[in-house]
Amino acid sequence: MPGIDKLPIEEALEDSPQTRSLLGVFEEDTAAISSYYHQLFQAMQRIYDAQNELSAATHLTSKLLKEYEKQRFPLGGDDEVMSSTLQQFAKVIDELSSCHAVLSTQLADAMMFPITQFKEKDLKEILTLKEVFQISSDGENQLSTKMRNFHLMLFVKGEVMEDVYTSRKKQHQTVMHYFLALNTLQYKKKIALLEPLLGYMQAQISFFKLGSENLTQQWEDFLTNIGTSVQNVRREMDSEVDAMQQTIQDLEQASDMLYMPDPDPSKIPINRNLTRKAGYLNMRNKTGLVSSTWDRQYFFTQGGNLMSQARGDVAGGLVMDIDNCSVMAVDCEDRRFCFQISSFDGKKVAILQADSRKDCEEWIATINNISKRIYLSDNPEETAARANQSALEAVTPSPSFQQRHESFRPSTQGRPRAARTSSQGSVGSDSPALSSLSLDSLVAPDTPIQFDIISPVCEEHATPAKNASQGRRTNPFGESGEPQSGDSEDSILHQLFIVRFLGSMEVKATESTDVIYETMRQILAARAIHNIFRMTESHLLVTCECLKLIDPQTQVTRLRFPLSGVVLCASHQENKRLFGFVLQTVGGRVDGRPVATCYIFESNNDGEKICDSVGLAKQIALHSEMDRKATQKQRELDKAKEKQQEELTKQKQIEKDLEEQSRLIAASSRPNPPAADGQFLVLSNSQSEDNDAGEESRKKEESEA
Repeated sequence: MPGIDKLPIEEALEDSPQTRSLLGVFEEDTAAISSYYHQLFQAMQRIYDAQNELSAATHLTSKLLKEYEKQRFPLGGDDEVMSSTLQQFAKVIDELSSCHAVLSTQLADAMMFPITQFKEKDLKEILTLKEVFQISSDGENQLSTKMRNFHLMLFVKGEVMEDVYTSRKKQHQTVMHYFLALNTLQYKKKIALLEPLLGYMQAQISFFKLGSENLTQQWEDFLTNIGTSVQNVRREMDSEVDAMQQTIQDLEQASDMLYMPDPDPSKIPINRNLTRKAGYLNMRNKTGLVSSTWDRQYFFTQGGNLMSQARGDVAGGLVMDIDNCSVMAVDCEDRRFCFQISSFDGKKVAILQADSRKDCEEWIATINNISKRIYLSDNPEETAARANQSALEAVTPSPSFQQRHESFRPSTQGRPRAARTSSQGSVGSDSPALSSLSLDSLVAPDTPIQFDIISPVCEEHATPAKNASQGRRTNPFGESGEPQSGDSEDSILHQLFIVRFLGSMEVKATESTDVIYETMRQILAARAIHNIFRMTESHLLVTCECLKLIDPQTQVTRLRFPLSGVVLCASHQENKRLFGFVLQTVGGRVDGRPVATCYIFESNNDGEKICDSVGLAKQIALHSEMDRKATQKQRELDKAKEKQQEELTKQKQIEKDLEEQSRLIAASSRPNPPAADGQFLVLSNSQSEDNDAGEESRKKEESEA
């Protein structure tokens, strides 16, 4: 091969400087060849390792595809089409794995073996000869030193000559073999580069030929069909993704208000017709006498039970049975939006906190519906809507309802209702409405004010167990099942409000709501003057029969106000949390007028809503009373008709008896033979006895009627 330089072996013994210089060039070339081929060996080693890994991975893939039909996916059923398709893929990939294994063997023999031989044998041989050459060169230098001192060692002349001969011969042989290896390397470096590449290409060609033989037209048709199926699935996926993205956009727009911590109920209405609800709540757990912690869990209703489930739990646990339970909003010192659930027997109480006022009210309404067993009906939501319709109007009165409620307030015709200007703490006494009236005509001067509820608390003695044995449902507000003074469990209105009692005082007038505003002013002024800040918190229950103040802890009634005695109810014009009502005492009269007392409260809710609820209760009570009177009147009419019918029947019977008696008398007036006188007398006596018995029976029936 032209263009290959060689070291002159014939000049090895002379070891001239030119030869030494040329040897240095060959040694530099050898070092460069060694470095390059080391990198090339690493690259080819990576090809070989990658091919082995590809062969093993292909075999593993084929094995996993064969095991697909044995898998049990939670969301995937038995798809026979998919299983058969993957089995065919596994067969093809298994054949490809065999081809890759053959390719790995060919690469090991035709590519890796030649370059490994060159690296491990030829290059190492040259390095060894180089070391020997350097050692022999050092020995030649030492021999030259001995030769220079030869005239000093004549007595060892024979030995020195032998050493010089041996050393020069060994060095000459080493140099010649070294030159031979360097010259041969120029040919081997070309072989070592071309043989691995040739083996690599031949192995790849064999692999492609083998693959072409295995992948016949049948497999190409199969792959085409699979590709078409994949495209169909992709189009279906794209359409489904577009639909889901559109759903996400719609939900984002619809849920924009729900992202607020406390959404406005006017924009997101409260659903009070639910019989099932779920969501995260915080539950208070007592850790000591006065200390407590709040645990956040996922709560949900299941039938008549309240369940909870912590994050990471597989299933939920029972919190309490909410059938016949009582639920109400409560105030906590460190939390808001809290409500309390009490079991039907009062032994278990749970205090929960919602994330918003809307969520809190929906939970209260849902649990209240479940406690009434509405969820057992055929259409729970419709039944709940029908049962809570009146309550919804009371909480959120409509304009038409407001007009109906105003009709139950005392009429103030002939005197316009002027606007009142007052501060949040009291009602201004210099308003136009009050300026036209004498304050003494509303509230008597020096009237004592009661700042606290001092009436004895009346415990209810009937237990829920007794009520249950009688088949009656426990009152959801913690009272006994026995009705008091006409109270009815079946009242369609049960509204509960949290109120604080500010005070009460006796009033004179009951015709205008100005008496309530003046009472508010005097009570608030008296509290400010005497530094009275303590207020008794209670739950005000509004029903169609009465108003009750219930103790929030013991669930017993503190005060009971008959609804028929509530003649006025109004809220403050500016401080909407203040409201009051006037109660007339039945049978009590002072100076010829009934005794009236005005009670003032502060509420957590809008006072106007409480007044609307009272107005609705009076309206329902009025309609109930009208229906009762109409029913009673109809019963009296039916009874009068029955009595009249009985009188007619008796009259007809008397007339019939008289006709029979006249007929008998006419028959007795006819002449008879003497022999029949005795017989006629007997008949007459018997007839007389029958008439007397009939008369006595008629008198007895009349007395019984």
